[in-house]
Amino acid sequence: MEYTIENGIIKVTVSTHGAEIQSIVGKHLGNEYIWQADPAVWGRHAPVLFPIVGRLKNDSYTYKGKKYEMHQHGFARDMEFALEEQTEDKLTFLLTDNEETRKIYPFKFEFRVSYELLNNMVKESFKVTNKSEGEMIFGVGGHPGFALPVNDQVKKDDFYLQVTPAKPRVQVPLEGAYLNWKKRSLAPTGTLITIDDELFKNDAMVLVMRRPNNKFSIRTDTSRFHVNVRTDSAPYVGVWSQYPNCGNYVCIEPWWGIADLTDADGDLEHKQGMNKLEAGEEFEASFRMSFHSQGEPNELKA
Repeated sequence: MEYTIENGIIKVTVSTHGAEIQSIVGKHLGNEYIWQADPAVWGRHAPVLFPIVGRLKNDSYTYKGKKYEMHQHGFARDMEFALEEQTEDKLTFLLTDNEETRKIYPFKFEFRVSYELLNNMVKESFKVTNKSEGEMIFGVGGHPGFALPVNDQVKKDDFYLQVTPAKPRVQVPLEGAYLNWKKRSLAPTGTLITIDDELFKNDAMVLVMRRPNNKFSIRTDTSRFHVNVRTDSAPYVGVWSQYPNCGNYVCIEPWWGIADLTDADGDLEHKQGMNKLEAGEEFEASFRMSFHSQGEPNELKA
């Protein structure tokens, strides 16, 4: 089932399946900002990642001596959430553990995903509550895909990525699906980065955020179109688009967790980048997306 929230500037549609954004439309021009899940390229829009981000070695892990299997980015993106709250400008969806989740993830939890409108901004928030009697270990993240408005005059490589503050950031290379922490280097995030297919020939650009309040912008000099993503407290950000089966979109992904390292031992308690909650504790995180196009009124700079 799908639900919408809207104001005079944008309309947001979210599905209960995966609590995933299906569409963000600018109402002034009717333009679609979200990738429309072409199954021939990448069949998702903006999946929510939980309780892991990225891929586990051999799609499995151990916890307290027991082995579990879990696929890339976890199970939440493929599960049905319940609509917990709907107001004029906010939607909140809830996923709780069940018999099936506990077969692959041995924790009791409540996982809430919220979307809130403020002018031309959408705030996506996560809230994890540990309902287990002991410690809970998890990762969480966003994976929104932003459609690039290409046409006969505007090509994909007319768009570029701008990161502010403008300074180099640590990049961790992927080897296959896993991160080689020992080969990390500095990414050229102090300059403008052209968005072309070859940027993603080695999969995602995975960046380490040492401080909060980073802003990632997709821009072009051909128009006023741009998308801003403020990653807030996210310690990692992935920038990705499918390769070599390419499409006219790019994902900016704030993460509170990362894929397994190439030398990971498979023990969940040792996994780098994970979050831990004691019984009854809560974890909250969010990021903010804002959308701009030529001629749209009342834009909020974000």
